[in-house]
Amino acid sequence: MLPRYLTAATLARVGDEMVAFTLVLLVLDRTGSPALAGITGAAYALPAIITGPLLGAWLDRTAYRRTALALNQAVLGGVMVSMLAAVGDSSHWVAPALAAVAGTTLPLVSGGFTSMLTSLVRTEQLPRANSLEAASFGAATITGPAAAATIAAVASVETAAMVIVVIAMMSILAIGRLPVLPATAGNHDPFLSSVVGGLAQLARNPRLRASTVTSTLLMGIIGMLLITLPLHMASLGMPRSAAGYLWTALELGSVTTALLLGRLSTRWRPEHVVMVAVAAYGLAFTAWPLVSNFAVLLVLAAATGLLAGPMIPAMFAARQQYSPLELQGRVSTTAASLRVGVAALGQAAAGVLVPAVGTHTALLVIAGSLVSASALGYISSYSPKQVAHAA
Repeated sequence: MLPRYLTAATLARVGDEMVAFTLVLLVLDRTGSPALAGITGAAYALPAIITGPLLGAWLDRTAYRRTALALNQAVLGGVMVSMLAAVGDSSHWVAPALAAVAGTTLPLVSGGFTSMLTSLVRTEQLPRANSLEAASFGAATITGPAAAATIAAVASVETAAMVIVVIAMMSILAIGRLPVLPATAGNHDPFLSSVVGGLAQLARNPRLRASTVTSTLLMGIIGMLLITLPLHMASLGMPRSAAGYLWTALELGSVTTALLLGRLSTRWRPEHVVMVAVAAYGLAFTAWPLVSNFAVLLVLAAATGLLAGPMIPAMFAARQQYSPLELQGRVSTTAASLRVGVAALGQAAAGVLVPAVGTHTALLVIAGSLVSASALGYISSYSPKQVAHAA
């Protein structure tokens, strides 16, 4: 059953990763506006802040998970077709509005799938399943931007958008082969209580809170990088689409260590793995502005990705170890919505910041922000009582 799950989840995530990069290229190519590209990317992600907890509460109470996952892919395909017809030929607000429609069910791509793992595999199989799940995310992040970059360079960004539509349809077929899973939360629970349950669990458990704060801030910084890298290509004498290959190199490194070192969370506390990996990731980015050759930067990107690899399996392990089974759906989708929402803010901020300070300075800001994210995660692991006692 795990291979079927990984096929469905990875297809959906490949499409999602292509969307994030393709939207930026499409808006930049048709309008030439970094600010609008950032706003459109933000609009794709921001609805998840609201919809993630709602979707998570519903997933824990329903046996129709497959229907929800398939509907998300159908909406994505329809929106991409609409974007092709509208961007550049209509008012600027149309592109962000369409992106927001696709983003409404975005938490299902990450949290919605991941929340199924505890029901699909036995407890002793979870470390291996988490490593494979991290590899699924990594494979999608490798394939998505690289595919978008290659298709946009060889054919056109419009062709890349149509490939997303095809992948969305393929993922619907794969989702149909997944089993029907029973609801894990009692339907007698008030829905509003169910909605806030995931957020409350993320906030009140210090160890889960540390992992969540660090990984959420990480995504905001990744959102900044999504805008920065295409604009940075000009300083290397490369087209904007070449940034997709840097994403591929980053994720190749990340997947390698996610698979080889994914069991670190069984030896160390998972939140510690998350914080150390993110801090190391940030330190590696301090070298990026020093590189003026694209080939060298590709190698550096792969080495940087190696440092981040253990973070994703550890993040999944933290959610599983520090949350009861009946909260898995809500915790996963709420955490995913926070990550996606903060990534949207990062994209919007970068759309303004990068043209103002330049890409070299922006890369240094990204490096410092990653180290700060790890530090804030560590600080958040302490409760007010612990702080008072230490004082």
